[in-house]
This record gives sequence, structure tokens and C-alpha cells, in this order.
Amino acid sequence: MNQNPPPVAVAGPPDDEIDLVRYLDVLLASRVLIATIAAVVLALGVAYAFLARPVYQADILVQVEDNPNSAKSLLGDVSSLFDVKAEATAEIEILRSRMVVGKAVDNLHLYIYAKPKYLPFVGAWIASRAKGLSEPGLLGFGGYAWAKESISVDRFDVPESLEGEKFNLVALGEGRYRLEQDSLDQPLEGRVGELLQAEQNAGRFSLLVTDLKAKPGIIFNLVRASRLQTLEKLQDQLKIAEKGKQSGIIGASLDGTDPKLTASILNDIGDEYVAQNIKRKAAEAEKSLVFLGDLLPQLKTELERAEVRYNEMRNKRNTFNLSEEGKAFLQESVTAETSLLELKQKRTELLTRFTATHPSIQALDQQIATLSAIVGGMAARMKTFPNVEQDTLRLMRDVQVNNDLYVGLLNNMQQLKLVKAGKVGNVRLLDNAPVPEEPIKPKKSLTIALAGIVGLLLGVVAAFVRNALYGGITDSQDIEQHSGLNVYATVPLAQQQAILSEEIRLRKRGKFLLADRYPNDPSIESLRSLRTALQFAMLDADNNRVLLTGPTPGVGKSFISANLALVMASGGKRVLLVDADMRKGYLNQYFGQERQRGLSEVLVGKVGFDEAVHRNVFENLDFLSTGVLPPNPAELLLNERMVTLLQEMSKGYDLVLIDTPPVLAVSDTAILAARCGTVFLVTRFEKTTIGEVTESTKQLRQSNADVNGVVFNGLDASAYRYGYGSKYGRYRYAYYGYASEQGKVQG
Repeated sequence: MNQNPPPVAVAGPPDDEIDLVRYLDVLLASRVLIATIAAVVLALGVAYAFLARPVYQADILVQVEDNPNSAKSLLGDVSSLFDVKAEATAEIEILRSRMVVGKAVDNLHLYIYAKPKYLPFVGAWIASRAKGLSEPGLLGFGGYAWAKESISVDRFDVPESLEGEKFNLVALGEGRYRLEQDSLDQPLEGRVGELLQAEQNAGRFSLLVTDLKAKPGIIFNLVRASRLQTLEKLQDQLKIAEKGKQSGIIGASLDGTDPKLTASILNDIGDEYVAQNIKRKAAEAEKSLVFLGDLLPQLKTELERAEVRYNEMRNKRNTFNLSEEGKAFLQESVTAETSLLELKQKRTELLTRFTATHPSIQALDQQIATLSAIVGGMAARMKTFPNVEQDTLRLMRDVQVNNDLYVGLLNNMQQLKLVKAGKVGNVRLLDNAPVPEEPIKPKKSLTIALAGIVGLLLGVVAAFVRNALYGGITDSQDIEQHSGLNVYATVPLAQQQAILSEEIRLRKRGKFLLADRYPNDPSIESLRSLRTALQFAMLDADNNRVLLTGPTPGVGKSFISANLALVMASGGKRVLLVDADMRKGYLNQYFGQERQRGLSEVLVGKVGFDEAVHRNVFENLDFLSTGVLPPNPAELLLNERMVTLLQEMSKGYDLVLIDTPPVLAVSDTAILAARCGTVFLVTRFEKTTIGEVTESTKQLRQSNADVNGVVFNGLDASAYRYGYGSKYGRYRYAYYGYASEQGKVQG
């Protein structure tokens, strides 16, 4: 069949504005959804901001000193020049180690969880603002705490298989309590301050409650967690970092909901870290003392031998005075030799702890090589002195060098004894952790603001997702662009149709066509435009039969069919309206007629066409109802009687308008469409999808029927003020004085 040019195109916005306009339309149409989601998320944000338990942060500051004054070096100040700075990462790992953190876990019994039982979500918030002790439960049930109830547990041992399981401890009054859990053979009763021990089938239980403040009936939740898991969790929660590069200042912080406990944990960790450092230094000092204790007798022997040789030389040669040059050389030589020997002794001591590739050893090797070269140069220089002066210089140098080494060794041993006694270390706690007063989160204003923003974003996303998945067509241009079909008319939402539909529902007598009761309604004006376009569309048609259908139910095709028939008849055409929807057709209600004696009776031969047709329901308009709804409508439409009937209809009328079932629902429409010269597809604003239009067109073409065009029905311009206020202004007849009253639905 031939397709005809569409009617004059509707004016719209420039192409570069269409996308933005469509986006605004989607947002406006989904404003209720967006507002709902935003309100829900905002409410959740407000609830979280005010009901969530506040989180506090405590912190400590530790200084790592490279060389404390109390023990700069094991062998004198000169060796400190070659010490390698300890990396902060090593100290950070020590501070985070199980050895240090585990002490805090044990001291504070962090593996024992003991808290009042609160009503979920709001109980803790209410309790934090209450005073005194509360009556237990909610309306007498549940054992919930509502005020300042508290408990202290110093010991709680359970079988390993029950670690992490929750126990209930019920206050009984007068310092008594009852421990309950399914794994217990029977509840265990104990008294505050007394160790409760019991042997059960599940294993051995021990519990020591040191303090209990609650009225009888209040329940406390009690959990014995794994010590290792508690320790590892605390290690993960610790935030430790160096303050500035190579500053030697290390900061540690911890977040928690209990400010006092959080500060206590950090202070215990800091104290244990300092104590472990002192112990470590004491152990190193012990090793060094052993080494120096072995070295001291050797140095003393060397000193005594040097003194004997020097005294023998003086007795042999009486008195010999050095020249000024010799005195200066002696001082330089003693300093160099002493430094060289100290470095060699330091290297020997370090080799007991490190390998030759350690940075400390390699630094010493470089210094030893440098000083050895200096000492070698001095030996060559000494040969320039007279022989007697050379001997004197050599002996005096040996005495002074050995004496300096011996005295320095004695001093260092005294320093090491202080270290060994645990008096000094190379770390100190600069700042203890005070009990934090203000929580770091949640930040109420920020949380509420973010909740509002996130709610709006989620609402917008939901609007576009819903539109993409379930949104129907909102723009006739989409139909033309994606299906290739021309939109012959865009019919605005008929506000007054709600009144007529209510009258039909109440079974009032009369006729209920909008074109009859409200002829100036904007939707009827659109159908008059369709009447003009239809006349051009039928010029090349094979016959005068026009079929109206839709992809799915509820698109308003019956509304379009009935009112278009009256509009065509008002133009002087002799029109027959046929309700061929023998499944759910109801066109008879628009005309106040009965369903019986209609199309189905004609097709089975019970009555003739002339007997079944309702003549002149309006001037120039006849109507043929569905008849009694048959069980086999498709088979009736395939009957040869239908072909004969269609030919008879065409001869007696200028226009035969046939209303059929939805294309995608049943096959009836495809049967009739092949025998009609013109086919129109009725689509619904926000209901029909592009996929449904495409599939309907495909099915009709497979039945040898072409779709001539589309009627876009039910346009609600008020829902899309950004786009349709200008794009479909020609259909909003209020602009031309055709304002109509508010209604609800059509079709």
C-alpha cells in the first residue's frame, strides 16, 4: 500500500536544544520520584547524623633520638660520627608490633566485650542523653537499658569454640547476676567481685565481674573474642606515621566510640613501646659490656708496657725536651692513632651483631681507610725528625694513645651500665593521649548536606533509569526518527473525558462522545486536523476502509475511533464505525447501545448486516457493535463472510472506520489490516515504547499490511512544561482561546 506525505510538521525548538529539553522533561515528569528518593536519603542522613554513636580520636607523639647523651657511643664520641640513622619505618613497625600492642590488649582486657543491651538504632542514643539508672525493657519486655547502666569485667574465659559468641548477663540485684547462653547446661549465677568458675559440657567457664550498676532485669551483652583477632584488629585500626621526613617524631592515633578507653589504649601502647625500647637497649648494652670487659685487660697491659718502655728510655737518656714542632706533631699523631684504634675496636664490636655488608660496617671501613692514610703520612713525616726525637715521639705517642683508649673505655663502660640498669633509652613519649572531648564524626552538618546531595543524585539517576527501562514515548519526533513512520496527529489529553467515563461507569443513559458533548476540546480540534490529513492519506488507497489499532491495550484507540468517526461524519461524509474488537470491545458504551446483534452474529449468519447495524447514531454516522463476544474471533475474521461483509460496507459508505484489538496482543488485527486500504497505529504518551511501535509495524507488514501513519494520543503538556510548552504549542488550544476544564483520562 502507498504511504502519503505527513501533514504539516509541528514547530519545535532548534535541534541543538532538543536533548537538553528532553532531559528537563524527564526530570520534571519524575519530580515526585526524585523528591521521594531525596527525602528518604535525607531522612536517613539526618537519622545517621543524630543517632550514630560519635567517634572520637586520641593520639600520642613519640620522639626517636639517634644518640642519647647518656650513651652516645660504645667507644667514645668519635664513633657517633659514623652511626647510621635508624629508619622511622622500623620504629613504626615496632610500635605496631604484637609485642607492644598485645600488652595494651591484655592490660585493658580488650578481648572482652561487655555492654548494656540497647534497643536497636535508637537505644544507645537515648541512653547517652539519660541520667541515673532505668527500668528494664520496653513495656516490660526485652531487658533493654535506657540510661547510665555499666559493667566492668576483668576476666571472662570460655572454650575456644565459643569465642565470639554472645552471652546474656542479667542483673539480679544486690550484686548478683545470672549468665545465660544456649551452650550452657544451665544458667550460671554469680556475685560481683567473686570469681565464677564452672565446668560444663561445652568446657570450662570463668567470669569475674568487678562492677555492676543496673536495676534487676537489665541485660548486658557479653562476648569473649579471640585475643589474636582482637590484637590484629587493633593493629589495623592504629594509624602511625612519621611527622615530617626523617624528623624522628612519630605520631600514632586511634578512633573509637569510647573516648576514655581509646585514650587508655594509646597510652598503654606508648608506655609499652618506651619500656620495650629501654629493655632492648639494656640487652644491647649487656652484650657490649661483655665485649668491653674482655678488651679492657688487653688495653691495660698495652698501657703498662708503653709506660715501661717510655720510662726506660728516660732513665737511659736522662731528660730530653721535644722541640715545639715535635710537640705539635705528637698531639696530631696521638689524635689520629687514637681515632683509628677506636674505629677498629668499634668495627670488631659491631661485627658481633652485623655482617660486613651492613651500612654501619661499611661506613666504618671508609673512615678507617681515610685515617689509615693519615697515620701513614704521619709515619713518613716522623722520619724527618732526629733519631733521638723519633724514639721519644714514638714512645710518648704509644703511652698517650693507650691511656686515652683505656680511659675512654672505662667511661663508656659506666655509660653502658646505666643503660643496662634500664635508666635510659633512645625513645621518649612527648605527648600522652588526653581523653578527647569532641567527636571527629559524624559531622552533622556535613552528613546532612551530603545526604541531600546524594539523595538528589540518586533520584536523578533513578529517573533516567526508569525512563530508559520503562519510559514510554514523550516526543513524536522519536517515533519518526526510530520507526520511519509519520505522525499524522498529536492529540492532547482530553481533560473532560473523565466526566464522560464516570457517567459510563454509572450506567447513565445517553451518548458519551467528547466530540458531541465538548466539540471545542483541544483533543477534538486535533482530530479535525487528522480528518484533513486522513483525506489526503486515502487518495491512493485501495479502498475506503480505515483500520485503527494500537500496540497494546490502554492507548486510547477506541476513544480516537469513536470521536474521529463523529468528526468525519460532521464533515459531510457517510461513515460506518465498526467495533471489530470481539474480545474486549466497548464502543457501544459511547453510543448508549447494547452489544448484542453485532458483528459476531453477522459473521455466523444469525442476522444480516442491515439488521445488525445501528443507523444514524449521529447524523451521517452508523455503528456496528461487536455483538456477543465469541470464543473464536480470529476464526470468524478469516471466514469468507468477512470479505463479503467488508465489500458490502465499502459500497454503502464514504468511509468505513474499523476499531480492532491491539496488534501485539492477538492476531485479529493482522487479518483485517491486510483488507483495509489505510492503517493507523494509535500510540500513547508515556505508555507506548519505540520497541512496541517497531514490533507492531513489523507484524503488520508480515501480514501484507503497511502502516500509513501514527496518531500520538494523550499528550500531557503540563507534565513536560520545558519541552511541550513550545514544541507542541500548536496543540495547546488555550493559546487560541479554547481553554478547557481539568479532567483526568481519555480512551
